[in-house]
Amino acid sequence: MSAATTTAATTTAPTTDDARISLRAHLRHTGALVRRNLLWIRQDPESMFDAILMPVVFTLLFVYVFGGSIGQALGGGQDGYVQYVIPGMLAMTSMTLSQGVGTGFNQDFNSGVMDRFRSLPIGRGSVLFAKISVELARMLFATAVLMIVATAVGFEITSWPGLFATVGLAAVFASSVMWVFLTLGVIMKNAQSVQAMGFLVLFPLQFGSSIFTPTDTMPGWLQNFTDYNPLSSLADAARGLMVGGPVAHDVWVTLGWSVAITAVMAPIAIHKFRTKS
Repeated sequence: MSAATTTAATTTAPTTDDARISLRAHLRHTGALVRRNLLWIRQDPESMFDAILMPVVFTLLFVYVFGGSIGQALGGGQDGYVQYVIPGMLAMTSMTLSQGVGTGFNQDFNSGVMDRFRSLPIGRGSVLFAKISVELARMLFATAVLMIVATAVGFEITSWPGLFATVGLAAVFASSVMWVFLTLGVIMKNAQSVQAMGFLVLFPLQFGSSIFTPTDTMPGWLQNFTDYNPLSSLADAARGLMVGGPVAHDVWVTLGWSVAITAVMAPIAIHKFRTKS
């Protein structure tokens, strides 16, 4: 058999195997891989540092460095800014931690772990869904840390159902963004490249939004960008749900973005994973 024939057979075999695997088997494979990823975190607890430290550092930084001046502009002082920024921080946390799924995925490729997975009779999609599940668990942990710190700096939760709804909405949006970073994890050569590309994507989305400050004083062209920025919709929806205000429009816009991103990027990520040589 020629090398070209062997490569073609290796490339097409996963698709055939996936078609033969039942939904129950896919779920079982996903569960096993989730356990494997959690055990890896247990062996490497430093991988949780970003989920622990990022909510603490960013909350203290923005509340105590920028809270006074921005709070005065909002008319509520530092306490008013706490009520404004914490829901936005929850939106930012979901976005920032999504990047970790891409770097971890790329490291697994470069270490040969993915070659081993693709040689096993398991659903290829199970590998991706397991990664997303574990990253969502990390996001929920980071959210818990964020809310503990937020309460310590004076944030008042006016609606517990709204808080849980916000966490659910953020998880839906984060899971859609993870498909983008999974794709980057497959196509980029190393984890550093994934991080660099992620920074280029995340930085303008986070700071060109309503997460940290109202958009009223921004230049007109930047306001046009923030109007279509999904993080602005997620942050505004979080504020409405957690501290009161209109929510329906922003919730539907966030869900629409989540569905659109998943519909486009999930098939691409799965295809790239199946065909990567």
